[in-house]
Amino acid sequence: MKGQLTGMTGVYLVAAKLSRRGFITSPTYRSAQGADLLVTTADCSSSYVVQVKTNAKTFNFWLMSSKNMSIHSKTFIYALVNLRKDRTEFFIVPSRIVAENLKVSEPSKSRKSTWYSFSIDYAKPYKDKWEIFK
Repeated sequence: MKGQLTGMTGVYLVAAKLSRRGFITSPTYRSAQGADLLVTTADCSSSYVVQVKTNAKTFNFWLMSSKNMSIHSKTFIYALVNLRKDRTEFFIVPSRIVAENLKVSEPSKSRKSTWYSFSIDYAKPYKDKWEIFK
């Protein structure tokens, strides 16, 4: 349950940031594949789909899935959130950047499944890049 609360915290923090910037922001149901937020400009001239990934403990990567390698468009954006004790970090990353830079970690002795992750090294240029939403 704690992981779900972490995820929802990130979704609502991103929604609040976008709302403060004048966007109409609507969270989706948790079962909506790939879309955590539907966002539109106030005049409805542009709209976006936002997937939010939130960390509360490990802050140098975000877990993804194999689907994130093939889902990308100009209107699909990732909001990557780190909930640190003293601050919250936001990285607003185009989906193309995520798709091109996913790391695939094959199963190992300590991990039975394949992991897909996106490194903070690729996210750093997008820290607080809210202007991606125009």
